[in-house]
Amino acid sequence: MIKTAPQLVAEAKQRIKEVPISTLEQQLAHPIIVLDVREPDEYHQGFVPGAINVPRGILETSLTNLPQAKGAEAPLEELAEQDIYLYCRSGARSALAAESLMRMGFTKVYSVEGGFEAWKKADLRIELP
Repeated sequence: MIKTAPQLVAEAKQRIKEVPISTLEQQLAHPIIVLDVREPDEYHQGFVPGAINVPRGILETSLTNLPQAKGAEAPLEELAEQDIYLYCRSGARSALAAESLMRMGFTKVYSVEGGFEAWKKADLRIELP
């Protein structure tokens, strides 16, 4: 059976932990990793404070390049010990990204419901590169 992208996203959302933007906003005061999985041109239009841009298409192969992994003896294992929040424009790509990281063995992974659009709509602070 062929599945549509919305079907894949809906299935992923049943397997992942999805949190509202208010949770991410509160967690920004703590040592967490925030990954913006949008494309670079989207990221350059504004992003959640402290977010690192790792486009969805290269996420799995780019994890060891994150600042939090630099110099680590076992970078993926050390990253897996930290809370990782993912967001995209609307929450679809971040859900797929969260599912992928969970398949890699990460357990502290959260997709932000509504993505950057919900963040902006709530009039929360954004940063520009």
